[in-house]
Amino acid sequence: MPIEVNGKTMETDEEGYLADLNQWEPAVADVMAKLDDCQLTDSHWEVINFLREYYEEYQIAPAVRVLTKAIGKKLGPDKGNSKYLYELFPYGPGKQACKYAGLPKPTGCV
Repeated sequence: MPIEVNGKTMETDEEGYLADLNQWEPAVADVMAKLDDCQLTDSHWEVINFLREYYEEYQIAPAVRVLTKAIGKKLGPDKGNSKYLYELFPYGPGKQACKYAGLPKPTGCV
């Protein structure tokens, strides 16, 4: 199902992940969040930007356990826990946050 972002049509796979990761721009996250009836806050962007940096460094989207640990290391234990991440991304912090960040679905996500 394609999405419309700033007048451009972007292809997504059957689960809504961008087909071409190079097309990502911040407006993509806003459009995807709107489709999920979610309003992105600075806290969401902190996680999205963290994921993009992680992917740039390791060329892989982290599984939830790795994501939680890495965020705790960088942003502190109050943010590096499942409860906090699930409050931000109720459909699954790995799946939903990676989708908004324009990354592939993390390995191990169903």
